[in-house]
Amino acid sequence: MKIKHQLAIFNALTRLLVILVLWLMLPILVENVVYRHINNGLLEKKQKFIQHLDRNEIDDFIENEDDSTETYSQFSTLHSEFLVLSKSSVKKANQKKAVFTNEYRIIEGEENEYRILQYHFTYDNQGYQLEIGSSLGEVKDLTFIIRFFIIIVFVVILLITFLADTFYIEYLLKPFYKIIDTKIRRVNEPEAFDHTPIKARSRDFRELDFVLNQMMDRIAELFKKEKQFISNVSHELLTPIALLKNKFENLLQNDSLDDNAFDKIAGSLRTLDMLKKIINNLLLISRIENNQYEANEEVNFHEIVTDLQEDLQDRIDDREIQFLNKMEHDFSFTGNKTLIHILIYNLVTNAIKYNKPNGSIIVTDGFVEERYFISIADSGIGMNASQIEKIFSRFARISSDQEGQGLGLAIADSIASFHHIEIKVSSAPDEGTTFVLLFPEIIKHN
Repeated sequence: MKIKHQLAIFNALTRLLVILVLWLMLPILVENVVYRHINNGLLEKKQKFIQHLDRNEIDDFIENEDDSTETYSQFSTLHSEFLVLSKSSVKKANQKKAVFTNEYRIIEGEENEYRILQYHFTYDNQGYQLEIGSSLGEVKDLTFIIRFFIIIVFVVILLITFLADTFYIEYLLKPFYKIIDTKIRRVNEPEAFDHTPIKARSRDFRELDFVLNQMMDRIAELFKKEKQFISNVSHELLTPIALLKNKFENLLQNDSLDDNAFDKIAGSLRTLDMLKKIINNLLLISRIENNQYEANEEVNFHEIVTDLQEDLQDRIDDREIQFLNKMEHDFSFTGNKTLIHILIYNLVTNAIKYNKPNGSIIVTDGFVEERYFISIADSGIGMNASQIEKIFSRFARISSDQEGQGLGLAIADSIASFHHIEIKVSSAPDEGTTFVLLFPEIIKHN
């Protein structure tokens, strides 16, 4: 996931958390405000009722003082309010502080929740309890409406801000992605690196661009030195080897040599040939990794495999191996034809070297997820998991019984990386090995 999407999602989640807190807290705050308003209204009604209370209004209670359950009641329409006056004990009558509670009351057969003011007072030495209630049904409805409204408003805000963040972050990070596209992705091609400063409003991005330019200057210098070193190695090592080989070959022409001396000289020549081959292979790997080869040729895989089969037919026949070319597609790939030839050659010779007598090598091709692949499968000795992990390392050898320097698959891996080809290996001991070359994309279909 790109960083701009991560930032947008993080900001959206932060807002969502704030929305959730507000969604939980705002109705509580609203309820407190509404309760305060209702309490003030109930206190005003209580004050008016007490101020206008006289003996005539409560004569019925005085005449029926033995009946403590006698009440004086008044109700508003729709049961939104009620007022109840009842006798109470003298003890309670001394409590002149108003008390507010939320209670369910049945008024005229209908139960509702009310905000109730309870007030005790005395009149002519008689205690009374005054209860004035206001329905909370409207408060509950208002709270629900507020919650619902908050959800709608905040969801809209969340979507708008998410889109705004996405575009704004895209704008802010535009120099960053430009640096990646024009600078970082060319780290393996220092010669083609663009040192043009990136235009950015952010000082951080300008600093990043400056540091990358400095880094690429150092990398380019190191590449230059490494190429010079490779050139020096080619001259300083291969030239003496060629001179020694020439001298040994001249010594072999001397008739005065006995058989023992002749064998030693011949052995020295073989050692020089092996040393020369190792140096050439190491130089080849180094040149590939330093991008010293062009990759602009049209490579036909079917043609390469067919030519290899003809060139290696003698070795195939000597091992009595059955080589089956089952390639069904004729595809071309833009790359370095010589290197691709070496890549497939090394895989095929590896399959011959580690195969069993009367074994088989099967070459197939096809497509997987719209990517072209070539598979080279053998019925050889196979490998275990630990061996598979090391096969592309330099000087790694599957079996010490076989000849070679252990550089063939290392070269194949370097060539594959140079062409952005993925190599997959599957193998099992005594069951054979399969190498699959998975190409990055289909270039041309003939």
